[in-house]
Amino acid sequence: MSSFSQNLGYTDLSLLFSEDANTGTARFNAMSGAFGALGGDISAVKTNPAGASIFSNSVFSASAASRNTALTARYYGNESSTNEEYVNFSQAGAIFVYKTNANSDWTKFTFGFNYALQNDYNAHFNAVGNSGLATFIEFPLDAGNTPTQYTNSETQSFSNTTNGELAAYNFTIAGVYQNDLHLGASVNTYDLRFSQRSTLREQNNDGDGNILNAKFYQENVTTGTGFSFNFGAIYKATRSLRFGFSYQSSIWFTEILEETNMLNNDGFFGDTEIRVTGDSTIYDNTIGNNFPVQGFSYKLKTPSKTTTSIAYIFGNNGLVSLDYSLHGYKKMMLSNGDFDEENQFFNTSLRNSYSLKIGSEWRFKALSLRGGYQYRQSPDTNAMASDNIKGYSLGAGYRFGNTKFDISYQNKSNTAQYDFYPQYNEVDATELNINNSLVTATLTFNL
Repeated sequence: MSSFSQNLGYTDLSLLFSEDANTGTARFNAMSGAFGALGGDISAVKTNPAGASIFSNSVFSASAASRNTALTARYYGNESSTNEEYVNFSQAGAIFVYKTNANSDWTKFTFGFNYALQNDYNAHFNAVGNSGLATFIEFPLDAGNTPTQYTNSETQSFSNTTNGELAAYNFTIAGVYQNDLHLGASVNTYDLRFSQRSTLREQNNDGDGNILNAKFYQENVTTGTGFSFNFGAIYKATRSLRFGFSYQSSIWFTEILEETNMLNNDGFFGDTEIRVTGDSTIYDNTIGNNFPVQGFSYKLKTPSKTTTSIAYIFGNNGLVSLDYSLHGYKKMMLSNGDFDEENQFFNTSLRNSYSLKIGSEWRFKALSLRGGYQYRQSPDTNAMASDNIKGYSLGAGYRFGNTKFDISYQNKSNTAQYDFYPQYNEVDATELNINNSLVTATLTFNL
């Protein structure tokens, strides 16, 4: 199917479903998620579940976020830009703290639940240009013995829209042993919803002034469920210095269901409409409500991740924190279908990439100011330096008695390529410049 597809193939979808947007509460976002050795934030448990035991009292928090995505598509010398705004309810969770008696080596236990939007797939872009290659060259209803050939390309345009989300539900238990060693583990479940709708248009001529206009539409709707587990530790070497280590398993998507119109319908792998000048008849392979759809079920194992962390606490004044993570992309796997080619791609064309997150927070009585930086290496061995994700973050928080309000701003940018003529090696892919800005607000209540 992928050889006829302008939509994302299974390798692209697998990488997409493996991504974590590295977002959470406003405090977590303001410090670029560098919480592996810190804890004390509900979103930190997805990096290191031992962080749940840093809390001194029970809390509840909820977050809302607004994302702006500016996207520029370059295709054969032409640029097309889109700017979209998306608002969502991004996080809600609680940590419950239970202190033991003074004679126990285990001084505290915590239990937590958190809902988080791990990834948001809402996006849109347009690309317009002319590669010089015509791919729709005949009118299917041409009555001549030798059909007219429309081999001269005039223009091509491609419109692509994706929607959906990957929601994560986290259940955590953590404890403190002899005051200095924090241990934790969590089980996570996932709910995947994704859809893609793309339209390719071509205008070609036969060299005698006659024009062929083609419209080619493909769609894909995907749902799935999965699970993973995490465990980790935080060790307080001194009152100021902390070390963290955590392991996040692969997400095992036990069932991904896909429905698509990418199947042979009168020789076209998608809904197709073609018209030519001088002929009032329009070719349409969906006439008479002929909208064939096929379903497919498969499984996916995403990369695992290990994170080592260090943090230094400057008393009650502030802190700095650093996380370094390794992502095992080479062991990704698709199953429950003929995926030999895709799995070989994961093993030979991907690398085990790394990510770096740095965060800092400084306190001025009830006010806290924060900042951070993140860098994530692309798993593609052929990636350009600009394909790596780079971003910075800023934020502030203010405490009102038992209530705290936090706000943050994140900015991330990278480049990517999208090939909507994958079956034609002579056609260049569209070059995408992607810039994401995220504003998050969080309310936290001590229980």
